[in-house]
Amino acid sequence: MPSLILLRGLPGSGKTTLANLLSEEGKYPIHSIDSYFTDSKTGTYNFEFDKNHLAYKQCEEQTEQSIQQGIEKIFIDNTFTIEWELEPYFKLASKYGYSIFVLTVENRHGGKNIHHISEDQIQKMAAKYKVVLY
Repeated sequence: MPSLILLRGLPGSGKTTLANLLSEEGKYPIHSIDSYFTDSKTGTYNFEFDKNHLAYKQCEEQTEQSIQQGIEKIFIDNTFTIEWELEPYFKLASKYGYSIFVLTVENRHGGKNIHHISEDQIQKMAAKYKVVLY
């Protein structure tokens, strides 16, 4: 069964680490908003808020390309703290007949966010974070 697996959680929760583990050493692709801001040569992360919409668009396009290639499992690693961030992936799954799973990753291991997001900002993100009960 072809599947989109969305990994959501606050910064530092371990989404990327879990995605890498589940992808079976790169057998399955991982698409992420963070990829847009990460230099592929140096691995340096440089977030630019005014380009965030481009990062979302790129992640969605890469996901759709993977779907069109018929890849069985596709992982998307993002905070997904707001409902609208999930919607494009639900639409893609429906359009192409993919099952969709949303996994919430929690920081119970004492991980640190590597993107230098302040504790205050993480608390604001947590306040907007909704869990759907249906």
